[in-house]
Amino acid sequence: MNNKNPILVHACCASCSSYVIPHLQEIFNVSAFFYNPNIYPEKEYILRLEEMKFLCKRLNVRLTIGPYDTSTWGKAVFPYRNLPEKSKRCWECYNLRLYKTAEKAANLGIELFTTTLSVSPHKIYKRIEEGGKAAAKRYAITFHNEDFKKKDGFKISVKRSKQLGLTRQDYCGCIYSLRESQERISKKKEHEGDAS
Repeated sequence: MNNKNPILVHACCASCSSYVIPHLQEIFNVSAFFYNPNIYPEKEYILRLEEMKFLCKRLNVRLTIGPYDTSTWGKAVFPYRNLPEKSKRCWECYNLRLYKTAEKAANLGIELFTTTLSVSPHKIYKRIEEGGKAAAKRYAITFHNEDFKKKDGFKISVKRSKQLGLTRQDYCGCIYSLRESQERISKKKEHEGDAS
């Protein structure tokens, strides 16, 4: 019997979770929650979900899957669609997923939750922390406040995801970040062409 305190972990993808979940399993009885209506296109969503199922089975972790309600996400970020990554567009996306995770945790009777988002060096932890604490307050539970990129968390996730054959994406998941990634690749190719 597992006597560790339960925690619900919002999982953005299996690659990030490959470090965060085992790390948390040392202290907690971990359950995962896959709620990512930001992911575009749908085939990318399915790929990330299938990899998450694979990882949870391997780690013996219960996985709950939230709705793929892209319209809810779209309404939340639409006013900020022209802003770049690491802006209010992203904060709204964080908050949507954090609030949904807190709601799910409360409904499951789990008093503690967190997210894998902070393992990425592209995410601003202060904003994740603010959103997590606000969501926790709304649902009268606790946000586990940990920046998972510290202590080489990101490097370990890269290594483990390669070992497990997991996909490492070159964009966070949404249509706007996909476009930004494509623009970066295009500019890099142009620059390389100019240099040759």
